[in-house]
Amino acid sequence: MKLIGYFRSSAAFRVRIALNLKGIAVEHAFRHLRKGEQRAPDYAAINPQKLVPALVLDTGEVLTQSLAILEYLEETRPEPPLLPNDPVGRARVRSLALIPTADIHPIQNLRVMAYLRQTYGQSEEAAFAWSRHWIETGFEVYEAMVANDRRTGAFSHGDRPTMADLCLVPQIFNAGRFKVDMARYPTLKRIFDNCMKQPAFEAAQPSKQPDAEP
Repeated sequence: MKLIGYFRSSAAFRVRIALNLKGIAVEHAFRHLRKGEQRAPDYAAINPQKLVPALVLDTGEVLTQSLAILEYLEETRPEPPLLPNDPVGRARVRSLALIPTADIHPIQNLRVMAYLRQTYGQSEEAAFAWSRHWIETGFEVYEAMVANDRRTGAFSHGDRPTMADLCLVPQIFNAGRFKVDMARYPTLKRIFDNCMKQPAFEAAQPSKQPDAEP
């Protein structure tokens, strides 16, 4: 398999963590998002969305969208599991995972910020304020959902990492770029710290990737 990503992509980060946790070795390839390499015809041919990540299977089939890739990995390589055994628990984990992946990331990613600047004349400061607002709005909800729930353990759900943590951690990395005060979200900060003690998370972080830049 080959994973096509970008070191700073939160979506690619999620998939890297899953691959590491499940011990799946893949070839890594890269598209530099800030240089627009994802819009090159050869990449658009395999991923019409022109986004990362894309997972190229050994059969030649291409999977896109990070959550779909995580679900595929869970279904084909079930150990260690990224979802609980019980249906309610699985629904809770998916609900938590959707906060960063559906409510935060899509409206504050690179192309959205570029659109704000180029189409609406927003300054860099204003675009950053936009992003920070939506990160903080999502984190407030996530914190409320995990802070006093008995199902929360060392991680978002129980005492082993789940799909929710794979989606939360990259968003917290992203929040650092926008100077979000994580002291406001003590449970999220505790979960993040526990995750980053895990080799699978540490090895997947942006600064550890071959295409990393300062």
